[in-house]
Amino acid sequence: MSVLTRRADFLAANRGLRVARPGFVLLARPNGGESMRFGITVTKKIGNAVVRNRMKRRFRELLRAALPTEGLPGHDHVLIGREGGVERDFALLRQELTAALARAAAGKGDPPRRPRK
Repeated sequence: MSVLTRRADFLAANRGLRVARPGFVLLARPNGGESMRFGITVTKKIGNAVVRNRMKRRFRELLRAALPTEGLPGHDHVLIGREGGVERDFALLRQELTAALARAAAGKGDPPRRPRK
């Protein structure tokens, strides 16, 4: 399992399957047979640097625990933090991630976002 670092990978994942949950949005997109990869995004709208880094640490731990068993092989997984995600209970976030990964595996998600003009 590797980490997404290039902006182009995040933009490509944004054209994939979206599954929205109260604490985060999961993006999943096939990456052409490469290994399972993950990335985390938290915008400045969420809070200051301390809050954003805390949220990223929590998401990183969730993904490291869940992706090896429940993740989609050969896909890029991106978690986008939402407002209130840092205050949510960790066990509840784990359940939401499990449910989101199950929906993504079944192909049931929100439609891809429309491109910006």
